[in-house]
Amino acid sequence: MPEKVSEKAGSQKNGNGANKYAVPALDKALEILEFLAAESLPLSQSDIAQGIGRTNSEIFRVLVGLESRGYLLRDEVSGKYRVSLKLLELTRTLSPVSQLRFAAQPEMEALAARLGQSCHLSVIHQGQLMVVLQVQSPGPVSLSFNEGTLFPLLQTVSGRVLVANCEAGRRAGLLAKTTVQEGVAELEQSLLSVRDQGFELRASELTDGVTDCAALVGQPDGATIAALAVSSLTSVVGKKLEREELVRAVRESAARINASLGL
Repeated sequence: MPEKVSEKAGSQKNGNGANKYAVPALDKALEILEFLAAESLPLSQSDIAQGIGRTNSEIFRVLVGLESRGYLLRDEVSGKYRVSLKLLELTRTLSPVSQLRFAAQPEMEALAARLGQSCHLSVIHQGQLMVVLQVQSPGPVSLSFNEGTLFPLLQTVSGRVLVANCEAGRRAGLLAKTTVQEGVAELEQSLLSVRDQGFELRASELTDGVTDCAALVGQPDGATIAALAVSSLTSVVGKKLEREELVRAVRESAARINASLGL
């Protein structure tokens, strides 16, 4: 009977610090794909080998294999390689929101149980904040945000966290459409502060007596980002639920969701 593996395979190291479960050919294939994806022009076998710190002989068979499976295209005249659209086709079969929901559900259930508060996950949708997942509080009284509900982006803590962590071009486009009262320079400065600290905790602009705490799910400037948030009655925050505990719990849950997403 095989022994039970108690740790993630990817974290297993031998005495020299190397991954004892490493698959050399797979490592080379991923290195090649990542390197070529970052380049704007087709490259020769020698260029690729030099770029990833390998020899020609080390990567020859891997290049042939990737080409035969359709992940690389090789020019018949120059012999240079470029990445095909096959990876893009694979990604089209995955729904980013579905992946987020799947990874976030168990962590959000644990967060709701830990804090005794409801929590929700939101993304940017057509210039607004859209709730894509909610987990109800286990307690008798809680705040509720229906999935699919839309809110003004920059008047919510979740929206501010998301805009702060958008790629610069997209952030500029979203800010150009804002109708909030803050001046643009003041708003940008406050968003940079949110980006630096990775979360925001403040009174709700939309609901009196509510304090919101949100943290980023995903990576700054990433193509797919979301905000994990807990909305609590302000009277509860600072009494039963300390502000530091709230921030720590939300950030830790966001980090675990990231880990589940492989980020």
